[in-house]
Amino acid sequence: MRGILRTAAYVPYRHLDRSEIAGFFDSSISEGRRSVAAHDEDAVTMGFEASRLLLSNLEDCQPNSIWFSTSTPPYMEKTNANVIHSALQLPESTEAFDFGGALKSGIGALKAALLSTQKILLVQSDIRSGLPSGEDERNSGDAAAALLVGDEKEGSLLARYIGGASVTKEFIDRWRNPKDETSKSWESRFVEATYTPLISRAWEEALKNSDLTSDSISKIVIVGQNQRVKKQVAKILGIQVVVDDLSTTIGNAGTAEASLLLVSALEDAKPEEKIALCSTVDGVEILIFEAGDNQEITSSVQDQVSKTRPISYRKFLQWKGMLAVQPPNRPSPDRISASAAVRESDWKHGFVASRGDQTGLIHMPPSRVSVSEQDQIDSMVQAPMSNRIGRIVTFTIDHLVYSENPPVVFAVVDFEGGGRIPIEITDIDPSDVSIGMEVIPTFRKIFTADGIHNYFWKVRPVR
Repeated sequence: MRGILRTAAYVPYRHLDRSEIAGFFDSSISEGRRSVAAHDEDAVTMGFEASRLLLSNLEDCQPNSIWFSTSTPPYMEKTNANVIHSALQLPESTEAFDFGGALKSGIGALKAALLSTQKILLVQSDIRSGLPSGEDERNSGDAAAALLVGDEKEGSLLARYIGGASVTKEFIDRWRNPKDETSKSWESRFVEATYTPLISRAWEEALKNSDLTSDSISKIVIVGQNQRVKKQVAKILGIQVVVDDLSTTIGNAGTAEASLLLVSALEDAKPEEKIALCSTVDGVEILIFEAGDNQEITSSVQDQVSKTRPISYRKFLQWKGMLAVQPPNRPSPDRISASAAVRESDWKHGFVASRGDQTGLIHMPPSRVSVSEQDQIDSMVQAPMSNRIGRIVTFTIDHLVYSENPPVVFAVVDFEGGGRIPIEITDIDPSDVSIGMEVIPTFRKIFTADGIHNYFWKVRPVR
């Protein structure tokens, strides 16, 4: 029996209150808020954070393959999943593939994984935006989700896959030219009229394939970009309990929406509950699950939402590339060296330091030669640091260094168990930094030059 072994989600630390948009444009629409990825986050870094949460304390449960889905890939042609694979320090024998481009790729990858025979880590992440004052800007949200899909012989299933159905039809709903930054959508009434018969047909087929009736379904997760269509789904199917779509706290997460809402639903599910997932994106996909044993939740969706902090609309526009501002009067960085990145990949992507074979002294960055004469040359042992807690020893606020989000806060951090490094702090206002503050490493995008993203590690406060 196939199903979902474990889940996790990542919600960025910042959010935008919709009242900020309403106030700027003198609009009356201001309910709720949307999640906002920081200037140094993208679909890859958010996907990594969700994956790291999922794989924590699961050293003996490594996936055979990692599948990454997004409609906003940092790279075209180059495989984005490779970056997540490297940051997770997975074996080279672990496959890595992208399922990208379309919003439907998220639920498509989930269904393909459920029908596979491998243990697959699904990573789904999206950076969502739109033109200022538009519905996409207001109703979208940045987020990521990770699902470990496998067989019940590989562990207790969090959700058993019962069955489902697909109905595919070509029509114009949403689209985006590859060269454009924002999407367009067709008139809502036409989209609603086209989806309505497809939903009924898919639902009947899904119940037949699962040997269930509508009364057997405990709750339903409704996914889609069109709000009119989503409202019709519950009416057509007659399911009373609809899972919160997080529209007032996160927003629509695009490619990641189906998995994100499923993660949220499973966090509150009771054993043997039947949960239907209905996606209305370029056709209709319905998947039906039976909830199993509850997992130990490291950081729930609601817990992450409760810890977010607001940003201004000006800062939001700046981070989304909608508002160009004067940068510090410093040269832009050059692109990174591909050969150096390969040689230092364990450090650059995995934050793996070195430890003296005799003294246990941690060297950051890693070194062949220890500062202690007691340690042997070329006998240093790898010391993963990505999950270690550190404390700020001292810090400085730099207004002159190049940054997409000045000023930059640099700190000297001492890590538990040894290791000290000067490093940038993110996800915090400069006025809130203090000596002794606990921080944890986080994988971020430092800068982009010549189309090459320089990924490395920063630290953020422990929350």
